Amino acid sequence: MPRLKQKAPASAAGPDTQLVVITGYSGSGKGTVLRALEDFGHYAVDNLPIDLVPKFAELTKSSTTFRRAALVIDIREGEALQSFPEIYKRLQRIVPTRLLFLEADDATLMRRYSETRRPHPLGTESTVLDSIKQEKEQLATIRALADPVINTSKLNVHELRDLIASDFRGDRDEAKIRIDITSFGYRHGVPADSDLVFDVRFLPNPNYIPQFKKLTGRHPSVARYIRSFPQTQEFIERISELLIYLIPHYIREGKSYLTIGFGCTGGHHRSVMIAGEIRKRLERAGFKAKETHRDVKK
Repeated sequence: MPRLKQKAPASAAGPDTQLVVITGYSGSGKGTVLRALEDFGHYAVDNLPIDLVPKFAELTKSSTTFRRAALVIDIREGEALQSFPEIYKRLQRIVPTRLLFLEADDATLMRRYSETRRPHPLGTESTVLDSIKQEKEQLATIRALADPVINTSKLNVHELRDLIASDFRGDRDEAKIRIDITSFGYRHGVPADSDLVFDVRFLPNPNYIPQFKKLTGRHPSVARYIRSFPQTQEFIERISELLIYLIPHYIREGKSYLTIGFGCTGGHHRSVMIAGEIRKRLERAGFKAKETHRDVKK
């Protein structure tokens, strides 16, 4: 049986009827998003049988109490999930509907399963990694219909909730967009979730200086060395100005989060220092930014 959640709609009495369908990979945070929307005034339903979804949409439309609702549809539906694309078209004719798809990279999903010790919904006969790959294949058609698609690999529970708040509660100013600034090494590949990527391999490489080789771009001596070149200062100035110009335009287009990658050869020195400097510039401009260094320990 589906688990129904009902909560008084403190802020949900808007004129527009809205149905949010949450789907995505197991372990990607669907439950967190459902609970967040419930707190924002949506009537929340988890694991509603897919054949009942159109009826639920009709009830949402006719309800005088709950004008916004959210539900989760996922791999637990089994073969019935194949009918969802057609059902989704029906939903859009009944009530304004959004399809929100959550995903994460394989390593993150495997880590989350390891931490929670829960079995994958596809069963225990296959490895978790094989189940993840199978689930991705089965949900590929649905993912193509979704807007937005949110990668939660770098988000904790609180950050994901804030992201949903910025989208569904109307908190759309510059301070609310989530910005992830990531350093990486090209020898390890470009981060798949990057929206913007900047190559800083044109800067002098501290790796060739013996006393810097085992340090990172976060060390004051290494940062001072990289910053000493005029092209470094000019690059930081120009990229900061470009991003400060672009971000408000992304916000107006409805973007809730932005991932910016800075890459050097190994991801230890130049990209790390530049990522930190750009984060500081964006924060001084009034944006919230998170800094991560993917390859600094490799």
